[in-house]
Amino acid sequence: MRGFFLKTMLMLPALLILSRLALAGDTSAGDSAVPVYGYEVVAEYDHDPQAFTQGLCFDQGMLYEGTGLYGQSSLRRMTLDGKNLELRTLPGYLFGEGVTIFDDRVIQLTWKEHTGMVWDRRNLRFKHSFSYNGEGWGLTHDGRHLIMSDGSAELAFLDPTSFALRKKIMVLDHDMPVLKLNELEYIKGEIWANIWKESRIALINHESGRVTGWLDLSALVARAAAPGDVDSVLNGIAYDKELGRIFVTGKRWNRIYEIRIADEKKLPHQLQ
Repeated sequence: MRGFFLKTMLMLPALLILSRLALAGDTSAGDSAVPVYGYEVVAEYDHDPQAFTQGLCFDQGMLYEGTGLYGQSSLRRMTLDGKNLELRTLPGYLFGEGVTIFDDRVIQLTWKEHTGMVWDRRNLRFKHSFSYNGEGWGLTHDGRHLIMSDGSAELAFLDPTSFALRKKIMVLDHDMPVLKLNELEYIKGEIWANIWKESRIALINHESGRVTGWLDLSALVARAAAPGDVDSVLNGIAYDKELGRIFVTGKRWNRIYEIRIADEKKLPHQLQ
């Protein structure tokens, strides 16, 4: 689905060289394994099984969801039980991607169109668009910058007003770049990132880009993904800052799950 993987893979040897150079002198990087955490399901909520979820966030008691596919992309706002749905349909030539709330704005990316959209949070009225380089996948923010993924191993930090690029960081699991970074959420100083078509979430230090842990949701994916649908993958992380709740879902899943990290399940991580 993502057209630039070939280019990324061709660049991988150079990325590995650069990452190893960056780690020179950091003897602690390979001394301990990155932990893998389990999860507990706290609650379940209905989710539209036709929603091709590309972005998810939570604000003031409401879920905001961006969906994809040409001719089907949308921005949605709803309560956790799926009621009080408000929906804005994107033009058919746009493929909707990640969403986040910044102050009084809902900001939404598109995949290949180099176009972001800004909506008024109060009434979901479209305000204006903006441009960026490359593809748009996931979007979140740390209170100072918008943080954007493009399916590579890099995260871009953008000015939340001008949308100008401020910096990029490479996401590394030890010295290995983590490719296919997708939907994002900022949680307590870490960036949580879905890895496209994988059943795990990377927990990333938002300053260094280092993976501090993995959240293994493979059992949940096996339970929730639509049978026979290869695109029904884990994709959607939302965080309720006020109550500390974490929600996850996937493309064409019929449930949103409130989960809690199970600290007691802590296993050494090894790259496949």
